[in-house]
Amino acid sequence: MALTAVALTTAILTALPAAVPASAVAAPAPPAGAAVGRPVAAPDWSTAVVDSTTARYTPSTIGGWSYPVGLYLYGQYLTYKRTHDPRYLTYIKSYVDRFVKSDGSIDQSFDSLDSMQAGRLLVVLHHETGQDRYRKAAKKIRDRLNTYPRTSDGGFWHADTSSRAHQLWADGVYMVNPFLVEYGKEFGDRAYTDDEAARQLAVYGSHLQVANGLLKHAYDESRTVSWADPQTGLAPEHWCRAVGWYSMAIVNVLDAIPANQTRRAQLLGILGRLAAGLEKYQDPASGRWFQVMDKGDRADNWTETSCSSMFTYALSRGAQQGYLDPHFATVARRGYEGVLAKLSVGADGRTNLADITVGTNVGDYAYYIARTRATNDFHGLGAFLIMNEQLRGD
Repeated sequence: MALTAVALTTAILTALPAAVPASAVAAPAPPAGAAVGRPVAAPDWSTAVVDSTTARYTPSTIGGWSYPVGLYLYGQYLTYKRTHDPRYLTYIKSYVDRFVKSDGSIDQSFDSLDSMQAGRLLVVLHHETGQDRYRKAAKKIRDRLNTYPRTSDGGFWHADTSSRAHQLWADGVYMVNPFLVEYGKEFGDRAYTDDEAARQLAVYGSHLQVANGLLKHAYDESRTVSWADPQTGLAPEHWCRAVGWYSMAIVNVLDAIPANQTRRAQLLGILGRLAAGLEKYQDPASGRWFQVMDKGDRADNWTETSCSSMFTYALSRGAQQGYLDPHFATVARRGYEGVLAKLSVGADGRTNLADITVGTNVGDYAYYIARTRATNDFHGLGAFLIMNEQLRGD
C-alpha cells in the first residue's frame, strides 16, 4: 500500500463519503497543480482518530476508571506529545480529575492488575503539570504492590480474587509494568521499579512462552481452574491480544531498564523467540494476525485489529531499538498496512476502526472465535494510536 495522501484536514474528512476504505483514502491522485513525483503529506490518522473519539465522548461520558479507556488515553497522550495540541492533554486531565481528588486520594482498591493500567495517566499528568496530587494517587498503586498476591516464583496474580487466584494472564504484564518503569523514572524509584518490571516479564514469559515462540493466554499455578492443563497449568490457546499486551510491555520495559540489568538478556531472548513466532503466524494475505494465532487455516478464524496493531508496534520498535533483527521492520510494515485497511471514514467525517475483539476472558477456541467483533472499541483505538505514533513517520 502506498502511504501517501493529500494532507488530511477536518474539511477533507467531512467531505469524504461513507465508509471509504483507508486504502482508498491513503493514495488518491495528486492534487491539481502538484509537481509530478513530488511527495504529498500522508494523512495524520492519529489526530483523525483522536478528534473522532473526543467528538463522540466527553471526558465524563468516555467511561469509568478502566484499562481500555486508560489505553486509549495513553495513545491520545502520545499524539499530544507530537502535536502539542492542548485540547488533547486537557481532555486527559478532565477524565483523570473525575477520580483523583485535590488531596491526591483516589477511590480505587487496586485489587487487580487491570485496575492499575490507567495509572500511567497519573504519571503523565504529574510530569506535565507538576501537581503533587497525581504523585500521591500513583503512589497508592506502587504501595499496593507491596502486599499484592504473587505466585511462588513472584509473579503478580491477575487479580486478588478467588476466581483469579494463582493465575498469570499475559494481559497483566501490560497493566502494571509500563506504569512501574514510568513511575520509577518520574519519582526516583527505579531501583525497585526497573527490577520488579523485568522480573514480572521474565516470570510470565518463563511460564507462558512455548516452543513456537508464542505465549499461551494464561497459566494457573494451582492447576485447579477449568481451562488449565493438569500437567502444565496452561490455557489451551494463543489468544492474540493477550500476546499483544505482552509484546508491547516487554518492549516498553526494555526501553526503560539499564543495559546492565540482570534480566535484560533473558527478556531479549523471550522477545526474539516471540518475534520469530509472530513472523511465522502473520497472515500473508492481509498482514494482520488471527484471533487464535496459530490456527489461521480454520475457516471461522478471523484477523483481529487490536493485536495486529500491538504486534506491529512491538516489532517496529524492537527493530528500531536493536532488540530484533532489522528485517522485522518489514514484517511490521506489512502489519501496519493491514491495520490501515481496517480504518475507514464515515459520512460524519469520523474515523471507524473495525474488527476489534471486545474484552475477553480465558477460554477455548470456540469462545475466542465467537467474541464480538466491535468497531471503535477502546482496546483497538488505543493500540492503533500507539502503533501509528511509532510507524507514521518511518
